[in-house]
Amino acid sequence: MYNLHPGLSISPVPSKVGESVRIRYHGLLAGSGADQVWLHTGYGTGSWQSTYDHRMDKTGNEWEQNIKIDRDGQFNFCFKDSANNWDNNNGLNWSYSIKR
Repeated sequence: MYNLHPGLSISPVPSKVGESVRIRYHGLLAGSGADQVWLHTGYGTGSWQSTYDHRMDKTGNEWEQNIKIDRDGQFNFCFKDSANNWDNNNGLNWSYSIKR
């Protein structure tokens, strides 16, 4: 697991198109007692393309989800809870480059 930020880990890194990636989140929303967390994902710079909300599974004190990487380029993500509170890294979101 690669820790992108305190409260967040992802594996494998680097990631390639077609691979399944596991994202584990134990950040602000998890620490605030969220009853459900969604992983909000998209691709590209500027406006995100192919956005999707993935319902995460609670495991102990963290939330996790496995997703398949569909495109190369910049992969972006952030988190939200059922009360529509967001953890978006202070408006920066999280992102990293996907290789073909």
